[in-house]
Amino acid sequence: MTAVVHLETAVDLDERADSDPRRVSVSATLSAVLDNGRRITLLDDRGWGSTGLWEMTAVGEIEDTARTVVGPDEPAEGQTHEEVAAAHWMHLVTVLGERGVAADPDALRMLPHAVVLSDRLRSRVRTA
Repeated sequence: MTAVVHLETAVDLDERADSDPRRVSVSATLSAVLDNGRRITLLDDRGWGSTGLWEMTAVGEIEDTARTVVGPDEPAEGQTHEEVAAAHWMHLVTVLGERGVAADPDALRMLPHAVVLSDRLRSRVRTA
């Protein structure tokens, strides 16, 4: 049986908003990496932007923000963090199930989560 071994968020320049050099705009795609090397995209509609300069943006900031924007989201009024987190992890388990991979939401939540920056994004940011 195939298993998820870790989560990975790929981060790149957001091509839709890349025309303004004064604006940091990033897209993020969350994937599950399986024990056979296969990747399953779980979320491909995430990202963020700011009016900061690329040269003032550190790799660590991008990695931290990437993990945040792929969820779980902040609760809406009347929801708890626990409810939103449970729904988030169940959604990811459902996506995996639709692709033939069984997963447990608690186990998925505990997996290592790597963030991989594209070369073109890495070339714009501060490395130290």
